[in-house]
Formats: sequence, C-alpha cells, structure tokens
Amino acid sequence: MTMAPEAPAKPAVPKFLELEITSRCQLTCASHCYAEAGPTKGHGVMTSDDWKKVIGEAARIGVEKVQLIGGEPTMHPQFAELLRHALNCGLAVQIFSNLYRVRLAWWELFGHPRVSLGTSYYSDDPAEHDAITGRTGSHAATRANIIEAVRRRIPIKVGIIHLREGQRTEEARAEMKALGVNRVNVDRVREVGNAATTAVTLPSVTQLCGACGEARAAIGPDGQVWPCVLSRFLHPAGNVQSTRLSDVFATDTWAALLSAIPRRPGSGGCVPDSCTPREDSCTPSPGVVTACNPNSDGSDCAPAETEACNPAY
Repeated sequence: MTMAPEAPAKPAVPKFLELEITSRCQLTCASHCYAEAGPTKGHGVMTSDDWKKVIGEAARIGVEKVQLIGGEPTMHPQFAELLRHALNCGLAVQIFSNLYRVRLAWWELFGHPRVSLGTSYYSDDPAEHDAITGRTGSHAATRANIIEAVRRRIPIKVGIIHLREGQRTEEARAEMKALGVNRVNVDRVREVGNAATTAVTLPSVTQLCGACGEARAAIGPDGQVWPCVLSRFLHPAGNVQSTRLSDVFATDTWAALLSAIPRRPGSGGCVPDSCTPREDSCTPSPGVVTACNPNSDGSDCAPAETEACNPAY
C-alpha cells in the first residue's frame, strides 16, 4: 500500500533542530553511517560564528531544542563553546555522540539540567560492536561512558541499529536495560548514506518516518537545510549562510519538500509527545508493536510507507 504525500496546510517552525556541526568522526561505520562521516572528513564551511547566529535565530523563532550531531560533534574545535551558547540562548540541547572519547571537563557540561545525551550501540559482544564501528576498543569506551552517564544521572538514550542477520541486537538491548538505561530503542538500518551503496538501495523518502520537517529540521556542515539529517539526499530548502532560517521555513521550496514526504494517515506525522524522531536522528526506530516488530516498545516511528512484514523493512 502506498500513501499519498500530504503537506501541512501551513508549515510551522520545527521545535527540534538538528545541527550537524562536523563530518569528522573517530569511527568508520562503513555499513550504515547516513552522514558518511569519518576520521579524514572536515568540519564543513559553517564557521563558529555561523553556528552561533543560527542557534540564536532558532531560539528567537520558536525552536525549543537543538541537537549537536555529526559526525562526532565533540570533535568540532568549538564544541563546548557552541553548547554553552545554545544553553545561554535558553535552548535544551541533546548531544548525539559516539561516546568514544569524553573529556573529563565535558561531564560537567553534560550534567546541565537542559542537556541530554544520545548514542549508538550495536552489540553486547565487543568484537561485533568494534567490527561495525571499524574501531578496536570502541565498545569498551562507549559502554564505559554510558555507565558513567547513568552514574551521573545524565539523561541518555541508546539507539541500537540492527544491521545484519545474527547480530546480537536483543542481547545489547537487555544489556543496556540492565545497566540502567531507561531509553533504549532498536532500529533497522536506513538505506541512506553509506547504506545506500547500490542501485537497489538508492535513497528514497520511504526511508523516512513521516515527521520530517514538521517536528524537526536539520542543518548540515555546509549550511544546507533539510527536513531531517536522513533526508540529505533531497534538494535542500536553502542555506543559512545566505538566508535567514525563518525565511527558509517560509519558502515554497520548504513546503514542497514536506509535501514530498509520506505522512502517517490520520496523524499528520508522529504523535508529538511520543515520537522520538523529533529529538533523535541516528535511530528513527521501529514504531508500534507489530508482527514484524514484536520487540518494539511503541515509542518511535517506522518509515511512513512501511508495509506489514515487508522484508525490505
């Protein structure tokens, strides 16, 4: 079944804004990284002043929460400065980090009452986890920092991405729960970025959850604006280096992008207070409990065009 796209009658300013401040990352997740990030990538053309300007405008026009993401956002040379600026502007901030390296001084910043953490995890088996990230020792480092976040009572969500047959996905979920992580979601890999490697898996709007652009929007390291970080294969709505963010959201281009993304019937997207894609980007996860998704906790959104038990999903 294919659902006809339905655009909002009047596009509103998203409450959640993903800021992809760098494409650099210590890990090399060759099988699935939507941003195609890696150790040799750069921080893009957006300067620290550019990001501060965007953050300030976002707060003024009604954005309530920003996510600092990459790549690995903590690798940006002005990461801490940008985080403090967002907090000073009154915004809540989620830091989506691989938690591979966390400086001691950052824990105090992470403990701010308007800061939360998000990270990706792949297996309770260190060898399997490290094989997926391409970095030996990444499992031990990420796991240790998840434990430290829980110990410090810092809100943290762990997204487990299911990539292949036999992956210890459910064991990883159980491990996180046992460690005291309250928000754990599992998602299958989305066919964008590194996961879209063949003509069969070219990026498509069917990979999106249906809330893109309504609940959230994204800005890349080049200043381009998209409905979300996973929709980077679409034509951007504009560039914040040359256009005010509020003006981008008012353009016909933005409205056309939203109309091209399939929406959930009867909801106009995701339920506002229960759909975590409005505050998470790496793991827009499996959605309501179904015969295909018996382990879902129903807290996230599956792709809007997912057919029941379609092997492609």
